[in-house]
Amino acid sequence: MSPDQAHDQGSTRRRLSPAPVLDLDPLLDDPATRIVVCCGSGGVGKTTTAAALGLRAAERGRKVVVLTIDPARRLAQSMGIDSLDNTPRRVKGVEGDGELHAMMLDMKRTFDEIVEAHADGDRAASILGNPFYQSLSAGFAGTQEYMAMEKLGQLRARDEWDLIVVDTPPSRSALDFLDAPKRLGSFLDGKLIRVLLAPAKVGGRAGMKFLNVGMSMMTGALGKLLGGQLLKDVQTFVAAMDSMFGGFRTRADATYKLLQAPGTAFLVVAAPERDALREAAYFVERLAAEDMPLAGLVLNRVHGSGAAQLSAERALAAAENLDLVHARAAENLEEPRIVDQDGGKAGLRNSPDTYGSSESPATDPERDTPTGANRPAATDTDRTASADANTGADADRTVDDLTAGLLRLHAERMHLLSREQRTRDRFTALHPEVAVSEVAALPGDVHDLTGLRNIGNRLAANRPELPEAADA
Repeated sequence: MSPDQAHDQGSTRRRLSPAPVLDLDPLLDDPATRIVVCCGSGGVGKTTTAAALGLRAAERGRKVVVLTIDPARRLAQSMGIDSLDNTPRRVKGVEGDGELHAMMLDMKRTFDEIVEAHADGDRAASILGNPFYQSLSAGFAGTQEYMAMEKLGQLRARDEWDLIVVDTPPSRSALDFLDAPKRLGSFLDGKLIRVLLAPAKVGGRAGMKFLNVGMSMMTGALGKLLGGQLLKDVQTFVAAMDSMFGGFRTRADATYKLLQAPGTAFLVVAAPERDALREAAYFVERLAAEDMPLAGLVLNRVHGSGAAQLSAERALAAAENLDLVHARAAENLEEPRIVDQDGGKAGLRNSPDTYGSSESPATDPERDTPTGANRPAATDTDRTASADANTGADADRTVDDLTAGLLRLHAERMHLLSREQRTRDRFTALHPEVAVSEVAALPGDVHDLTGLRNIGNRLAANRPELPEAADA
């Protein structure tokens, strides 16, 4: 047995003290819970988790809106909506007395709404038509994360929903969502912005003449670097946005404090994989450092087995034994074809096909007929019996091969379970205080409300080992 296999076997038999169980229904039912933020690295099921939690809360009587930033539009499809946009849309087919609404962040539209709300008509039109603004609002680094924060602040300020469930933006780092307001504030307070604002603040030809003395080299360099027209667009944009910059910072700070408030709950979503749980651990630490309320960890795609008592090593040993038994049986089947011939050596020697002999076959002295000619029925029976034996052997071989293959698949599954358990144990050792809810890996994607409802049931029941358990 290899060291890795021995380690796998030991890992399946022992387990660290289990992490506290995350009970999600009390969290969703609590009227004081107003915001649930699902965060984590990309590809771990954040969008599905957010949608399932929103549906479960709505069917338990709350008025819920789910805000997603997932561009794949899977949320709209699973909720039976043709498309999602910046306006909350009610989801049909929700059971119970609650309501479920869903929306997908339109980054540019959210930015436009901010401009329209905080600038007069002429200035708003100038900003919206500015080429630099159009580029900034469509894809500036951090804009998506900041706009998600803006939209969350808008939804909370309207006080129209009992619960807001946020699916954080898909990004390389789950921390981008928290860092975006600070990054935007740093950008707005940066030296470049102050330089670009200076002409507008000084004003008039005298101001420009004054600036030309001290800034001609800088603006010339920027003009060469950015291009004259782009620099002009940036300066025009910054001048028009000057009165709004303070509002950006104020709202960002307010939303950040909202995330720290007792009515907010963060759920870190991960899969039982090394990289995903490493990022989850880092995010847990960051939330603690920022004094943000962590509800627990949702662990998606956890594998289980209905035959966990059969270890990988025993399954592999049984498969090898089946292979060995079959190999020996095949050797035994070959032996009678060589030595067990009717008529013994005489029959073999007098056969017309033996060694290409041209001698006549032996004859019976009394009947003057070939010895084998008076037993055709026996020969047919022997051939039939031989064919039946071969068929039976082939059937046994097929059953043995299938059984051995299933045993090897089970061994692979048990090794996978061991790796996942070791990964979870590492996380639990680092953060034993974090409550965990596990969701079993499903055979396919979730594509409708029934699937989301099933996920919600599994989240609440916290029974990942047997997928059928939640359906019973």
